Amino acid sequence: MGDKAHAHPGAAGRATAADHPASVRNVVLVGHSGSGKTTLVEALALTAGAVNRAGRVEDGGTVSDYDEIEHRQQRSVQLSLVPVDWDGYKINILDTPGYADFVGELRAGLRAADAALFVVSASDGVDGSTRMVWEECAAVGMPRAIVVTHLESARADFEEMTRICAEAFGGDDPDAVLPLYLPLRGPEAPDGHAPVTGLIGLLTQRLFDYASGERKEAEPGPEQRQLIEDARNRLIEGIIAESEDETLMDRYLGGEEIDLKTLVQDLERAVARGTFFPVLAAAPAAEGARQGLGTVELLELVTGGFPTPLERPAPSVTTPDGTARAVEACDPDGPLLAEVVKTASDPYVGRVSLVRVFSGTLRPDAPVHVSGHGLTDRGHEDHDVDERIGTLSAPFGKQQRALTHCIAGDLASVAKLNRAETGDTLSAKDDPLLMEPWRMPDPLLPLAIEAHSKADEDKLSQGLGRLVAEDPTMRLEQNPATHQVVLWCLGEAHADVALERLRNRYGVQVDVVPHKVSLRETFAGTSSGRGRHVKQSGGHGQFAICEIEVEPLPNGSGIEFVDKVIGGAVPRQFIPSVEKGVRAQAARGVAAGYPLIDVRVTLRDGKAHSVDSSDAAFQTAGALALREAAADARIHLLEPVAEVSVLVGDDYVGAVMSDLSGRRGRVVGTEQAGGGRTLVRAEVPEIEIGRYAVDLRSISHGTARFDRHYARHEPMPQQIAERIRERTPDS
Repeated sequence: MGDKAHAHPGAAGRATAADHPASVRNVVLVGHSGSGKTTLVEALALTAGAVNRAGRVEDGGTVSDYDEIEHRQQRSVQLSLVPVDWDGYKINILDTPGYADFVGELRAGLRAADAALFVVSASDGVDGSTRMVWEECAAVGMPRAIVVTHLESARADFEEMTRICAEAFGGDDPDAVLPLYLPLRGPEAPDGHAPVTGLIGLLTQRLFDYASGERKEAEPGPEQRQLIEDARNRLIEGIIAESEDETLMDRYLGGEEIDLKTLVQDLERAVARGTFFPVLAAAPAAEGARQGLGTVELLELVTGGFPTPLERPAPSVTTPDGTARAVEACDPDGPLLAEVVKTASDPYVGRVSLVRVFSGTLRPDAPVHVSGHGLTDRGHEDHDVDERIGTLSAPFGKQQRALTHCIAGDLASVAKLNRAETGDTLSAKDDPLLMEPWRMPDPLLPLAIEAHSKADEDKLSQGLGRLVAEDPTMRLEQNPATHQVVLWCLGEAHADVALERLRNRYGVQVDVVPHKVSLRETFAGTSSGRGRHVKQSGGHGQFAICEIEVEPLPNGSGIEFVDKVIGGAVPRQFIPSVEKGVRAQAARGVAAGYPLIDVRVTLRDGKAHSVDSSDAAFQTAGALALREAAADARIHLLEPVAEVSVLVGDDYVGAVMSDLSGRRGRVVGTEQAGGGRTLVRAEVPEIEIGRYAVDLRSISHGTARFDRHYARHEPMPQQIAERIRERTPDS
């Protein structure tokens, strides 16, 4: 681990294929945008020898694509993998977006990793979304550590940041969140700021000096030993409290000096179990330097303290027909079981899938079975097909380094899986399996689009299909009620990226149009109408007269048609024609062009002609009768109402409830949800919550989430209904 006395890297550089799961570490970096995740990834790659000081790949001599990874990922919106070698281990570093809109990429990173490194800025602190991800990791027992960045900031205070982390992440046991090192500051600069130049290991009591740009170990002076005494004692007590040796605490409190090797082993076990969460510090390397401050310590923590893939239980597995199947965890010789955690489209290679192998060994050109969960509600097909693996490679920026194999516990990029989508399972062709899916956030921001031109219209369907195949957090809807194509996204940035990908990646130009909700119409009271369709202009004429009565029905009743004609005034063969005409007119609407629902239409009387009456004539008469009944009645415009549940921190409950009321919402209840949060349940018109995904994030500073479900249609306030009617052509 990072506080070991040795500090020299062994084999270093670009990662190749791993040969045993015990030599693999999969770690995901988590943190809000601007916390320094990508800078940290670059610093770790530099220290591991994957890039040199000039930002060039050591084995190539040409400008590295590493410098171009998502433009240093300052505005990263994708999960990216950077594999490096360190001290005989292959470390797969998964960098996740910090923007809340791309939480799907974050969840994919959590699925692919075995441990999480939470990156916290010393100048910005811990935000609400980072706390929520910590809770997600805690729920599944994922090992975690914390690294404090931006120590160069004038406002940086490592000790205060450690206290904040213990308060935010420690829960009932703040002593489970403790630093392994304390930063040392050098001489004050002219501006009065003293830069951090080194670290003191609290266990070894050794000084690690980075002032020269390369880590050097030294003996601390007496004043530095005194500086760390309290923090060291607290760390030792925290480690002993997590030890499996129950006698250790009594021995320590009795004055016995605990062996350093024992403390390090207990620390590593506690970190791997997910019961102790060390805090470290890191800073990028200065210009021309080989190592960034704290990067060696981080790499040693990952290799020594984070669990191997062998220690991770296999996800639940079934056959495609749902039969439970037991699979040995992380056995390279076991049945093939792998999962697509990310899908991307390359203009030259085609579809590229980032795959985590959980069992067996993946090889190039091997046949595999692809099983999908068929998220049909999000535009994904339910597929169960055989494909052939293309090339295997280790990604590094935009470069791909060919691999001969990918064993259980490792990750690799797979080319030419044309049907596989994010979340799909890869297994042996003759032994198909399906892994339990990970939880996807529900996209709740609608983006209605139209093809910009006829040429775009021809390419739109294919472009949208590829878009949702890459991103399971996006839902594609072809709304039959409003006749709109709607992309449901997680937020504005998510929507912007979708439009950019359609335009630049798939060559489809679209226009964004106002999103429509499915309004309806109904009768407010009983009304009658007479439909007369009589035309005699030479030759075969048209003759149909019908009289109807329309009355409202309870919500959800639809259209009910009743025949009460007496004496054959309307011949039996034409009664279905009247009904057909009534239903056709109801679908077109009678006031503002929205479908009519929840009424009973009773056919009372009518007239027919022995020669000129026909099916078409009575369909027309039925429609005319309904329109006349509507002209003499008060018509309600109905709007859909959603049941909304908002999980929000107690500090923002008042603001959320006030905002919901301003949206014509009715709060129907609140309940405590634990962890200082409240669940607010309300009924809100859907027309008022089109942008609620964006607005709620602003109101709650990113700490709240919500879901919504259709409840019913109900009458819209008269003044709002009138405004909508005024905007409706020919209403």
